[in-house]
Amino acid sequence: MNKPYVIGIAGSSGSGKTFFLRSFLHHFLPEDVTLISQDDYYIPANTKTREENRLYNFDVPTSINREAFYQDIKQLFNGQMVYREEYTFNNPEIKPKMLAIKPAPILIVEGLFIFHYEEVNELLDFRIFLDAEESVALERRLRRDLIERGYDHDDVMYKWINHVVPSYKEFLAPYKPICDLVIINNTDDPKIIDDAANKISMDLREKKSDITII
Repeated sequence: MNKPYVIGIAGSSGSGKTFFLRSFLHHFLPEDVTLISQDDYYIPANTKTREENRLYNFDVPTSINREAFYQDIKQLFNGQMVYREEYTFNNPEIKPKMLAIKPAPILIVEGLFIFHYEEVNELLDFRIFLDAEESVALERRLRRDLIERGYDHDDVMYKWINHVVPSYKEFLAPYKPICDLVIINNTDDPKIIDDAANKISMDLREKKSDITII
């Protein structure tokens, strides 16, 4: 198959990446687009105690199996399926699924370090940066981690202050100027995200005539 058109999507924690991705994917037929997420390449930390897990920094580039992430992207370039166990953020109540990531004309690469990893950044045709004010992002992070991932409040705040914010400033914020599109999402207004997803999908129609825009 021809090289896919590769869209890189990164953003601060709590910037609304998940909602944006859902809105964006909604514009395409399943066979026309595929997603590979850096989150599924975390080096397992499930053998650590609760206290060790609280102190462990998941927000540094070395917490990801960088080589496997890159090689799987290249495998999709070559038209081959990728199989990867879903990462469940060490939540023992969630049984991980086996993900089957198929090659497609549009490849979305998502993750905190996708611009920092030079070999991944070089593969991207279009870069999207989602951002939000720190207070807004923290509120969203608390809502997600307390409810969806079963963390307690102290754990979330420790990681936010010591890991999340410093990592964002060092490994993501410096790449904001090189991105093709920056979306500021402070209001939780679905229209902002949906309008951006709609515009990008319409622009893609001109670049990829072999895909169907819904």
